[in-house]
Amino acid sequence: MINKAEEAERIHLSKTLHGLSERFAHETITVKDVMAELGANASALLVVLLCLPFCAPITIPGTSTPSGLIAAFIAGRFAVGLPPWLPKSLLRTKLPPKFFELTFRYAGKFIGWIERGLKPRWSWYVATPVTMRVHAVMLTVAGLLLALPLPPLPPLTNTLPAWVVVIGMLGLIERDGRAVLFAWIIFLTTLAYFTGIVLVGSELFDWLREKLLS
Repeated sequence: MINKAEEAERIHLSKTLHGLSERFAHETITVKDVMAELGANASALLVVLLCLPFCAPITIPGTSTPSGLIAAFIAGRFAVGLPPWLPKSLLRTKLPPKFFELTFRYAGKFIGWIERGLKPRWSWYVATPVTMRVHAVMLTVAGLLLALPLPPLPPLTNTLPAWVVVIGMLGLIERDGRAVLFAWIIFLTTLAYFTGIVLVGSELFDWLREKLLS
């Protein structure tokens, strides 16, 4: 059972999103602006908030690549034992007006599921610096996959990596080892899915080449 002190320290994603959607309802904002509003756990929360839109089957044009790069950059630094930091080029990344309002509107059910399901457990799985860094490597790779400038077809090329980043990062923040394990399962599924896309694409390319040259 979670006591009052633990409850006060928990990440309430819906409240954070609601505040950001009100604060930045009608203006273009930068990643630097968002970080200034987030306070504690700013880097980790930034990663979650930027990847949340892609957990639902929607598209906000021009945001998957910078969102994935920011996730990969922050997680990658943590994986090698460096403190959170972003280069100025990524801090200047612009988010469209109502970005967070759209995120909450389309990912609301997913957010509710996360908030109800997360709690500290299986601490042994996230308890040491070594395990935390291993999990950060997973998040780095998932962020890079999200950053790939792929067309909307085949489906889920943004959604699966985004699930890995959001569930995995929140699992680390909340020390929920079971959530992190679930993120690993999705991550391995994602790798298999992308591998299948590459193999099918390669076969299709070879078939087309033979047809054109024959």
